[in-house]
Amino acid sequence: MLGLCPTLAITNTLENAYGMGVAVTFVLAFSNILIAALRKIIPPKVRIVAYIVVIATFVCVVELVMQAYAYALFRKLGIYIPLIVVNCIPMGRAEAFASRNGMARSALDGLGLGIGYTLSLSVLATFRQIIATGAITIYENPITLFGPAFEPFRFLVEAPGAFICLGLMLGLMNILGKK
Repeated sequence: MLGLCPTLAITNTLENAYGMGVAVTFVLAFSNILIAALRKIIPPKVRIVAYIVVIATFVCVVELVMQAYAYALFRKLGIYIPLIVVNCIPMGRAEAFASRNGMARSALDGLGLGIGYTLSLSVLATFRQIIATGAITIYENPITLFGPAFEPFRFLVEAPGAFICLGLMLGLMNILGKK
């Protein structure tokens, strides 16, 4: 849950959410692989610093690749890409899983968590976009879902609206989880 907070501001469109999700998935999978490979070499006293360096390295790779091949998306995500380094998900998985397991299991763990993260962001972005605009935008082509009488809740595409949407989603999950 804490991993969603830094990226709530970018989930105002499905494209942004998907881009951030793919970036985090890449960082999670490859940092888990490298940390698992180095787990017996990294001294316990510097393990957290070593994990940060590994994660930051892969975040830099993601940032440079986005600048080169997806510049429009890079411009939209802006400062949020470097914030992946301080996101608790990669660090938590490095400490809890990759440092205790082999490379293959760590790669699958990072990939699975990254896909889950991408799905979470995508659901949140889709919900926000539909309720806030009455349409879903795919590759800059809006598809209107409601008629002209629909009155959108425009504040939901702003950052505070993300917290409201997340709260509604969590409430729904809690209700469904009790059944």
